[in-house]
Amino acid sequence: MSLKKDLFESPDYFKVDELLSEEQIMIRDAVRSYVKKEISPIIEDYSQRAEFPQQIVKQLGDLGCFGPTLPTAYGGGGLDYISYGLMMQELERGDSGVRSTASVQGSLVMYPIYAYGSEEQKQKYLPKLASGEWLGCFGLTEPDHGSDPAGMLTNFKEEDDAVILNGSKMWISNAPFAQVAVVWAKDEQGDVYGLIVERGMPGFSTPTTHNKWSLRASATGELVFDHVRVPKENILPGVTGLKGPLGCLTKARYGIAWGVIGAAMDCYDTALRYAQQRQQFGKPIAAFQLQQKKLAEMITEITKAQLLNWRLGVLMNEGKATPQQVSMAKRNSCEIATNICRDARQILGGMGITGEYPVMRHMMNLESVITYEGTHDIHLLITGLDITGENAFK
Repeated sequence: MSLKKDLFESPDYFKVDELLSEEQIMIRDAVRSYVKKEISPIIEDYSQRAEFPQQIVKQLGDLGCFGPTLPTAYGGGGLDYISYGLMMQELERGDSGVRSTASVQGSLVMYPIYAYGSEEQKQKYLPKLASGEWLGCFGLTEPDHGSDPAGMLTNFKEEDDAVILNGSKMWISNAPFAQVAVVWAKDEQGDVYGLIVERGMPGFSTPTTHNKWSLRASATGELVFDHVRVPKENILPGVTGLKGPLGCLTKARYGIAWGVIGAAMDCYDTALRYAQQRQQFGKPIAAFQLQQKKLAEMITEITKAQLLNWRLGVLMNEGKATPQQVSMAKRNSCEIATNICRDARQILGGMGITGEYPVMRHMMNLESVITYEGTHDIHLLITGLDITGENAFK
């Protein structure tokens, strides 16, 4: 196993750090130190073996990366949204799968329980999820319903003081190791509700998804419900309809917008360092025009994304950000990060495909991130609907 020293230096071409508070910088630096110490030395090995490093769950809980914007009364961090974004940026600089673990736990499991749950549900689940004692997952996507969740087939019927849940969910991060699943399903009238399903309930299984080329150090699986008896007290009382899961996805997409810039920054930093050291034709390849073009475009796009994310964070803190603005940031960040990874791979030449450098791992991870929680095309259409008033989905 490689134990190369993590030499990452964060690019900040427009001095965005000057827009951050001392607390925000302190939080970011704490997560950066954690990634350098605990993630960078092991992540290539886990990714090559397609194995989830389970020890990170407790570590991320201890670090406060689960539900950092939720109130401290429930185990959250009580932090602002820029701090949350910076945390996700640093975790994804380590690996998209590590950030996914935190995003799902905080935005897709803890947030809906906090926003839509009863006080009893909050007290029962949130502290254990915040600490990393429990891992959670989020069940919305189905084998035949991804971008169109309204077509979901997972359903439940009432039976005495419980409901009987049937159906399946697919592409579920954290599923194989999760103790708790927040599952979205239709009742007998076709209305969508959230249910908290616990591991051990008879008929509930979480088969692992194998043979992934992407997010290999992240645990992905299915959720299968075969006449699962779920107590009615496990239904989230505070929301009905798709606005429930979509509200969660807005929070998660915000984290992704910041997160993937971490991956982009890591690829840029790696490519810059390599180009300054790699000699061809008697000089470092950083001296050649085409390599400078790639590097200059990388830092330009990173800088633009940093500023867009910072402004979005301010709007989130003020309660003014719209889901459509979050969509734009998610799509933009994913697109530029994917392009930066590909250019970095070219700068590294053949070395770019090896596990000696993080570039190919980031590149493969981002092929998932550009698709999940709203595909590239869907986010474009969300922006299109917002600016034209014309719905291209139907």
